[in-house]
Amino acid sequence: QVQLVESGGGLVQAGGSLRLSCAASGRTFSNYAMGWFRQAPGKEREFVAGITWSGGSIDYADSVQGRFTISRDNAKNTVYLQMNSLKPEDTAVYYCAARRYTIMRIHAAYAYWGQGTQVTVSS
Repeated sequence: QVQLVESGGGLVQAGGSLRLSCAASGRTFSNYAMGWFRQAPGKEREFVAGITWSGGSIDYADSVQGRFTISRDNAKNTVYLQMNSLKPEDTAVYYCAARRYTIMRIHAAYAYWGQGTQVTVSS
């Protein structure tokens, strides 16, 4: 089992920044790709960004490309999502998720999930 705990959400004005963290515990973090997803009220959960174990492969949704940066520190079993130039449409609950090996944009492909952290961007 892998346990994931997100932190770093909050309320920020449009144009501001936040950094989300996702701490993993349980079985080894090795070989797990990590993804960030988000879900706004009344909407489907959507892919935001993903990173492989080595960090050699990274993927972003078009809507956040150039504004968000995903990274990981395997020594700390932690994944980060740096969010800059935030927009009101980025408001959602943000979840981190883990799956073996490869990044997938489909949330059903991820076996482990955190409880989510709320991000609210005011206009």
